[in-house]
Amino acid sequence: MSRPSPSSTLYRLIEAGQLAHKSLLAPLLERGLEPGDDAILFELGRSGTTEAALAAEFGIGEQALQSRLERLIERDLVIRQTVGPELAPGVALTDRGVRIRNSLADHWAQLEEALLGELKPKHRKKLSDHLKRFVELLSL
Repeated sequence: MSRPSPSSTLYRLIEAGQLAHKSLLAPLLERGLEPGDDAILFELGRSGTTEAALAAEFGIGEQALQSRLERLIERDLVIRQTVGPELAPGVALTDRGVRIRNSLADHWAQLEEALLGELKPKHRKKLSDHLKRFVELLSL
């Protein structure tokens, strides 16, 4: 069996994914945040939610979520408050959390534009469809 070639498509996909991941981590680390904090900020950016619903969304236990939420609360990014029409206890973004979430989203959009900006919309769609198919095939 031959060695995987650095010029193979799979090698390039892995390399691009690792570098994109590293680029997306940079603004998190600059703000003292950890990988995964951005996912919570993005989810809470849609609206406040209960801790149970947030844990279910990410497929983790509420205990595992607690320490992360406590850290985000200490950094004034998240606040405990009632949410929904039932006024259930939950969490939501603070004003500072909204600003940081927006900054992270802007960074994401700039990176995507830098990577795909020269592709026509039709080619972007095709690439997205192909990558989605790859993910589905590898998820089996």
